[in-house]
Amino acid sequence: MPNLFAVVLAGGSGTRFWPASRKSRPKQLLALAPGDPQSLIAATIRRIEPLCPPERVLVATGAHLVDATRRALPWLPESAFLGEPVPRNTAPCIAWASSLIHRRDPEALVMVLPSDHYIGDEPGFRAVVERAVDSARTAITTIGIEPARPETGYGYIEAAEELAPGVRRVARFIEKPDRERAEQYVASGRHFWNSGMFFFRASEMLEAVRAHLPELAAGLERLEIAARAGTAAEERELAELFPRFPAISIDYGVMERAGQLHVVPGSFDWNDLGSWQSAWELANKDGDGNALDPGALSVRGRGNLVRDLRTARTPRVVALAGVDDLCVIETDDALLIIPRERAQEVRLVVEALEQAGKKQLL
Repeated sequence: MPNLFAVVLAGGSGTRFWPASRKSRPKQLLALAPGDPQSLIAATIRRIEPLCPPERVLVATGAHLVDATRRALPWLPESAFLGEPVPRNTAPCIAWASSLIHRRDPEALVMVLPSDHYIGDEPGFRAVVERAVDSARTAITTIGIEPARPETGYGYIEAAEELAPGVRRVARFIEKPDRERAEQYVASGRHFWNSGMFFFRASEMLEAVRAHLPELAAGLERLEIAARAGTAAEERELAELFPRFPAISIDYGVMERAGQLHVVPGSFDWNDLGSWQSAWELANKDGDGNALDPGALSVRGRGNLVRDLRTARTPRVVALAGVDDLCVIETDDALLIIPRERAQEVRLVVEALEQAGKKQLL
């Protein structure tokens, strides 16, 4: 696929994986997938190498994370890293990357991938990606994950008629539902989890941005003019313009306003690794559903997760007795204990630490 480029989104802070994740080391830079010593972002790029070589990969991250991200991906060229001056959600960075790619290749096809997902069946994933890339030649396309359960933590895509083998028209995007609606969606066979993966011709995305986000499009045109004057001029213009771009997701800014959209359903053991609950779901467990590090012990307890992430591992035992469904996460400077069903609330701990001025823990 000589015209295929990849844009990997790596700007998230990953606060729901505190205390392992910090502002200077968000979750995409951590090795959180079971049995894989690679960081999540390294695994993301490795799995697409058969389709898209390193010289056609761009990584969009925060300017303060460029150096750390580059160290995690030493085989990528220095030009691969796009540092966003401020976070403005996904639409500005995807539009900016599409503009850069379009300058290199006006016929380019682009796939946009999150940097922090787990995918167990990589050959199956690449087969679905190839189908999505083919579909993107005629319309902006996304991948919908075939739901394994009535999940209330994901957005959904409702699919309409089949347009080609394995490709359907998008009827609508749906916000995270309550339990009753999620059960209806799973039973319908027409609804899929929104994976956050998008495929399109760079030129078509730029046209969509001009139609639906004209302020952003005008800024991209100014950046292109500045680029002709040299790298320094483009950097100055970027620093001035990026904070003014609308802070909006690509879903709201473009996808939900576009005319024809396609969805390719896929099932390849996908998990968005959104919290410590996700880490427990993917981990190897004992007969009582406990996912324990070596040295940890659970007595008359079920469904617990224990992770010892200290750098200096002096021998000791973490013992749980008579408790169920807890996450116990330890680092050099912090210990988190939280019920698994409330794992999303770790972000409240981060907010409390920030309000208390404990910046060293963030």
